[in-house]
Amino acid sequence: MGATVFYKTTEEIEMIRESCLIVSKALGLVASMIKPGVTGLQIDKAAETLIRDLKAKPGFKGYQGFPGTLCISVNDGVVHGIPNDKEFQDGDVVSVDCGSYLNGFFGDSAYTFALGDVAPEVIKLMEVTQESLYKGIECAKVGGRIGDIGYAIQQYAEKEHRYGVVRELVGHGIGRDLHEAPEVPNYGRRGQGQKIMDGLVIAIEPMVNLGTKSVRQSKDGWTIITADKSPSAHYEHTIAIGKTGAEMLSTHKFIEEAIKNNPEVKEISRKK
Repeated sequence: MGATVFYKTTEEIEMIRESCLIVSKALGLVASMIKPGVTGLQIDKAAETLIRDLKAKPGFKGYQGFPGTLCISVNDGVVHGIPNDKEFQDGDVVSVDCGSYLNGFFGDSAYTFALGDVAPEVIKLMEVTQESLYKGIECAKVGGRIGDIGYAIQQYAEKEHRYGVVRELVGHGIGRDLHEAPEVPNYGRRGQGQKIMDGLVIAIEPMVNLGTKSVRQSKDGWTIITADKSPSAHYEHTIAIGKTGAEMLSTHKFIEEAIKNNPEVKEISRKK
């Protein structure tokens, strides 16, 4: 038997939404600050301060011993990068993942930032990865299967664009725990996996590499990096699935608004 899936009530979904709003605001603050010359520790401290000012707790700090409020993964870093005092450089791509904990529930979201003069092929990777997230969300429907989500992401990022979709790391259920059942892979087959029912809350988070899908763990014991050192991108939303479809509980609007006022960060366009 697999792990128990906890379906959420309307009230629980609203509490998760509150936690996600805090995460979204923290990532918006990051978007206003991040640029070449700034360090991961600086944006980490600012995000933690904001989260605590909003009466929540950082969702990642101390989780299984993780030392930061944010996971900050640069260039070939896929996920789980530890904030440090190294300055970001012109041309870096920086994936920032954030969680918060409020009223007994977690929120989770991530975004990848392009700093300064980023290579066109890397910008394209970011655009495709972001779009694959929304293609996955579109397939999250009551009566469907978790495999439908992964299939949509894999089909777009890997089959259409020939990028490497990471296998070892997956999206997940979220609620009273940061990582709940079911796992939500970014690859799969339609009609396979956990059946999607009303009240399912999951974090969908494509992690896509410019080169190989293979990854390895770095010496710090946390950061996951691409096996061939190629750049990686990562976008994530927490969603609730109901009878009328999927609803995003997190938002990237604060990020997008901040980027418009931050000339050091390139806007990543999305097809509308």
